[in-house]
Amino acid sequence: MAEPSAGAGAVERALAVLRGRLDARTTAFLNSCVRCGLCADTCHVFLADSESESMPAHKVERVARLFRRYHTLLGRLTPGFVGAQNLDLEALEGLAAAAFGRCTLCGRCALNCSVGLDPSTIIRFARTVLGAAGMVPKGIRANADLALETGNNMGISRENVLETVAWLEQDLRDTLGDPAAAMPIDRYGARVLYAVNPREVKFFPLSLSAAATIFHVAGEDWTLTSTDFDITNYGYFAADAAAARAIAERLIARAEELGVEELVVAECGHGYRALRWEAPEWLGRPLPFKVSSLVEVMAEYVDHGLLRLDPTKNADRITLHDPCNLVRNGGVIEEQRVLLRAGAADFVEMVPNREDNYCCGGGGGMLAASEHAAKRIEAGRIKAEQIRATGAKVVASPCHNCIDQLMELNRFYKLGVEVRTLAEIVADALVLPGQPAP
Repeated sequence: MAEPSAGAGAVERALAVLRGRLDARTTAFLNSCVRCGLCADTCHVFLADSESESMPAHKVERVARLFRRYHTLLGRLTPGFVGAQNLDLEALEGLAAAAFGRCTLCGRCALNCSVGLDPSTIIRFARTVLGAAGMVPKGIRANADLALETGNNMGISRENVLETVAWLEQDLRDTLGDPAAAMPIDRYGARVLYAVNPREVKFFPLSLSAAATIFHVAGEDWTLTSTDFDITNYGYFAADAAAARAIAERLIARAEELGVEELVVAECGHGYRALRWEAPEWLGRPLPFKVSSLVEVMAEYVDHGLLRLDPTKNADRITLHDPCNLVRNGGVIEEQRVLLRAGAADFVEMVPNREDNYCCGGGGGMLAASEHAAKRIEAGRIKAEQIRATGAKVVASPCHNCIDQLMELNRFYKLGVEVRTLAEIVADALVLPGQPAP
């Protein structure tokens, strides 16, 4: 399902999408911006570089100029008079720089728009136009294509998954001193399927071990899957609905095959949003099982007394980065705070936080777009300043995409912090069966 490359026919393909795929919501937004400028102070990219091209209103106007040219009478008759613009290769290149290089689709600007406009909806439409022209960043497109080809965006084989889980299971038994501790895989009829980010299998096994420890101590009836386990969805970043649907369908079909009641998504903001909120729309049907974030599930375990946490086991000051897709766009807000208040001795909030928190700069597929790496690190300065102001030694974030970006910011801005997933922090704070309560 790879897109054609930019070049011959690119403008014609993009123009066909521009003319034919506008929905009522996007059209309304394109006619709504009053250019008040309030969005500028909400955007981490603009706050970091102070370039007018980074203002959300400026990015919206790039699309609106094209809209006026092909969808309004004055735009067709007197394009210069209404600021309309022809869609040509130069316009597409400018659109690509704005939609992929200056926007992470974080949605923070929508919270502060004076007329209720959501610029991320318009930027997503712009990405759809660019996809038709073959102008999606190569890293995003390659990850989407590899997921379609192999079942996960890193091309990890079933044999490698089974091998990794086998040694992690033995390590789990040794760590807990419990020969019954297990990491079940491909088990039919379990209550929960735990779906993971391929990075956990290949690069961050401690995160996978932490989740397994939590499930075991909580007495959960769960399983992993050795195929179609990937919760990431680069089709979503590319605004390629067909690819996004196909990627989501694989995991959904696997959950149905295993007969589970609940699909628990590992710590991945866009993965949660794609499965919980977008997939039913892509598939045109409700899912036959519950979709939850691991963050929600861990908080439920604590609330129900299935996990006991000792905050003294996490003595260093910890702050929390709120992933945009999990919090602002997903509604999982207080659960992570329940966990950190119970499992950390010194938890301090960034300012601002929750729905108003700044994007780390790595969202919207930016981490996979190497051509925009410099802008990504520059935009992350706002997050780095937030972290530094807390005086924290540890930064927790329930999103592997954010974790990767935060680790880069830590090195570049010399923050001197440790970056960890929430599951790792919870697992470290666990009071194991037989141990005295804190």
